[in-house]
Amino acid sequence: MHTRFTKRVENVVQLACTIAREYELDYVGTEHILLAIRREGTGVGSHVLEDRGITEAQLKAEIDRRTKESLEDTWVFGRLPGTPNFRAVVTEAIGQAERMGSESVCTEHLLLALLKEEGCVASETLKTLGCTFDGIRTAVVERTSK
Repeated sequence: MHTRFTKRVENVVQLACTIAREYELDYVGTEHILLAIRREGTGVGSHVLEDRGITEAQLKAEIDRRTKESLEDTWVFGRLPGTPNFRAVVTEAIGQAERMGSESVCTEHLLLALLKEEGCVASETLKTLGCTFDGIRTAVVERTSK
C-alpha cells in the first residue's frame, strides 16, 4: 500500500477487493471503492454519505444498474486488477490530501477523488444520488474541522 494511506484507507482498499470478489469479478473498480467506503462505516467519507442519507443498499442498487450497462478496461493493482479509473482515483486521492494539508490519505480524500473521476461508475452513482464535488468537499471540511 501507499505509505501515506491511513490504516482505514488500507482497510477500505482491502474491503474493495472483497466486494469485487462478492460480485465474482476479477478486477477492482471505483464502484467497489465507493461501496467499501460506505461499508467500512467509520471514516469521514462514510459519515458524509450517511449524513446525506445514502445507504450501502442505495449505492449497490445504483451501481448494479450502471455496471450492467458497461464494463471498464482493467489494469493490475495489488491482488486483483483495477480499472484505469481506479488508478486515477488513488492518484487523485493523494492529490486531494495534499491540497487539504493532510499528511495522510483518508476516506474523505478517496470520496472526493471518486467525484473528480468523470465518467466512472462511482462518480456517476454519487451524482445520481445528489452528490456534487463542492457539496461533499464542504461537508468534509465541516466534519474535519470540528
